[in-house]
Amino acid sequence: MTTLPAAQTTSRVARRAGPSKPPGGPFKPGQLTLIFLVAPSVLLLILINGYPFIYAIFQSVHDGTLISKGSYVGLDNYQAVLQSADFWAAARFTVIFTLVGVFGSWIVGLGMALLLRTDVPFKGTFKVLLLLPWVVPVVVSATAVNFLVATADSPIPKLFHAIGLGSPLFLADPTWAKVLVCVYKVWVSFPFMMLMASSALASVDDTVYEAARVDGAGSVKQFLYITMPIIARPTYISWILMTIFCVNDFPTIFLLTAGGPINATTTLVILAYRTVFQNFQVGPGVAIALIMTVVCVIVSTVLYRQLKKAHV
Repeated sequence: MTTLPAAQTTSRVARRAGPSKPPGGPFKPGQLTLIFLVAPSVLLLILINGYPFIYAIFQSVHDGTLISKGSYVGLDNYQAVLQSADFWAAARFTVIFTLVGVFGSWIVGLGMALLLRTDVPFKGTFKVLLLLPWVVPVVVSATAVNFLVATADSPIPKLFHAIGLGSPLFLADPTWAKVLVCVYKVWVSFPFMMLMASSALASVDDTVYEAARVDGAGSVKQFLYITMPIIARPTYISWILMTIFCVNDFPTIFLLTAGGPINATTTLVILAYRTVFQNFQVGPGVAIALIMTVVCVIVSTVLYRQLKKAHV
């Protein structure tokens, strides 16, 4: 009778018994320690963000003030907000402001990023100068813009008058005020888009363009069929972030026009601020803010799905 070596016998017994389970229960080695280290931070984030959000929902279904909770009114605040003409006027301008802010800053930022890929003289200095609108505090830049356009004696109205275009009052005329805040938003936001586009373009191999030129593809086809598909994911991410920035942008409009003239530049965030802190109607004001949150989540979800579909 042939006997097997001890090592082979042990191996066969182990295979029959199946794979051995690591000691320590369902957690892998070190995983439990990681959970204990992360748990305090997660709990703190839940308390900081979760509690105010839950309390905001509570306030939106009550008719309270800043110092009292008031009585329960159900969805009456939401109904009153959705039936308000001021809400829909603010919603329309919020959409305009967001679309111009997102796509205007993206077009300018992408153009600057493509320009920086060429042999521009003093490229480093030029890039730093392009970042200034984003780096300078919004209070400083808004004050400078007010100095340039606030009155008929300001430099830009004087320039318009000199070239025969009259002396427009940018902060007093509703149409000019809308144009001003939208242009200003593009100006302060395009450096962010430029950085996002520059980082995406840095991953594009130049040999791809060389091969396309050999095949006879011009600049437009290279941009449409090479550059855009490659930077699609970072582009969607920048759109998501800029959409959130624009919808929640309070200081830009408040410092320039405070929502005027005659509510022409009032966005939803400005309307929510006025409703809560000037009219002391906490329930409707918080309801406006929560409606904004829901819309932002929906838009972000749609863009995120496009992000998952984007591929090279």
